Amino acid sequence: MAAITSCHYQCCSSSAISSIRISPKRPTNSVGCWRADSAIAAGPSRRLGARCSSGGLPKWRWLNQYDKGGLFSLKECAISLALAVGLVTGDPSLSLSTGNAYAATPALPDVAVLISGPPIKDPGALLRYALPIDNKAIREVQKPLEDITESLKLAGVKALDSTERNVRQASRSLKQGKSLIIAGLAESKKDHGLQQLEKLEAGMEELQQIVEDRNRDGVAPKQKELLQYVGGVEEDMVDGFPYEVPEEYRSMPILKGRAAVDMKVKIKDNPNLEECIFRIVLDGYNAPVTAGNFVDLVERHFYDGMEIQRADGFVVQTGDPEGPAEGFIDPSTEKPRTVPLEIMVNGEKEPVYGATLEELGLYKAQTKLPFNAFGTMAMARDEFEDNSASSQIFWLLKESELTPSNANILDGRYAVFGYVTENEDFLADLKVGDVIESMQVVSGIDNLVNPSYKIAG
Repeated sequence: MAAITSCHYQCCSSSAISSIRISPKRPTNSVGCWRADSAIAAGPSRRLGARCSSGGLPKWRWLNQYDKGGLFSLKECAISLALAVGLVTGDPSLSLSTGNAYAATPALPDVAVLISGPPIKDPGALLRYALPIDNKAIREVQKPLEDITESLKLAGVKALDSTERNVRQASRSLKQGKSLIIAGLAESKKDHGLQQLEKLEAGMEELQQIVEDRNRDGVAPKQKELLQYVGGVEEDMVDGFPYEVPEEYRSMPILKGRAAVDMKVKIKDNPNLEECIFRIVLDGYNAPVTAGNFVDLVERHFYDGMEIQRADGFVVQTGDPEGPAEGFIDPSTEKPRTVPLEIMVNGEKEPVYGATLEELGLYKAQTKLPFNAFGTMAMARDEFEDNSASSQIFWLLKESELTPSNANILDGRYAVFGYVTENEDFLADLKVGDVIESMQVVSGIDNLVNPSYKIAG
């Protein structure tokens, strides 16, 4: 394609994929669309139907009476278009120069690279692979156990036949690699790791018996149990915290490890669901500042009693406090507390801070915590301020068209710091006005360093 002159989606609603923004002080049901010149893209469809014309370059603006002309960059539009075209044709033909000094690779990602291999969508699997360990033996046990999920989708007897092969492979890998797995345990966690390993071995035999008995209904619960043991062994391989947070952020609340939070939501106007408790696992190994900030706010009961403020089928969002402030005001300073954009790239030992991967020219980089799972949790921020996140959070309600795994424009732009691992499907039932009755840290609070809630109350 010789040139890109203008492009727009056939419809953009408030759930436009290019922007998960801090909610300005406005009615929560306001709807905005993108406009090119005088044409307004409107309608219920949100499919990636990009169009191009040969006219001049119109300016894109957020059409909302409460926003004063937030400019949508042509670069973002071009990337969205390239991904849409590439996913359909498999051959992205667009290129774009950013003028970024870091850009040593083409500005538009090679979609073939982005979508190579089946993406991991299970939040538990994503968290296991995100651990800072390098132990091939335990991964060779983990993989066939996870593959059981796909085996159970097969019809008839094929499901159990395929599951049986998965179990045999996992059992064989466990026996052959046991000594290497034990050698990989951190010395300070070795006793606990050995206990988890014993439970894994016993559970593997039980799963084999379940499959031999052709008890299809018994497979998934036992698989889940075994993967929890696998995850426990893998966490016991992490020896301390693997890197130093940059000096300018070391005084902030930092989560050096994992933590789990239960969020209890009172659901209105739904006769089939009155309340729900969502289990959220936070990953401080890959987003220590972001996760630490959130845990600190949970311990302050910041979110208790707060309503769901956005629920549009694309994301569920909350965290905008009452009053003029759009984030948390630290009582000790009487100023907003913000956190930097924090993204861990696969293959790196520590996160990058203060810039999107696009701005750094890392167009082919894969994030350690991707937007692959339904219930991916991330920080909302001002569209044009990378380091403006404070207290507003959102959960992605994954849609394959708008957020294709390993090929979406959310990865590297927003700081993912956890996943909903239990009851995540019920996120789709939340509506604006539903109330978060409570958030409570149920494990991992000892991993929080510099907890400001203990100082300021």
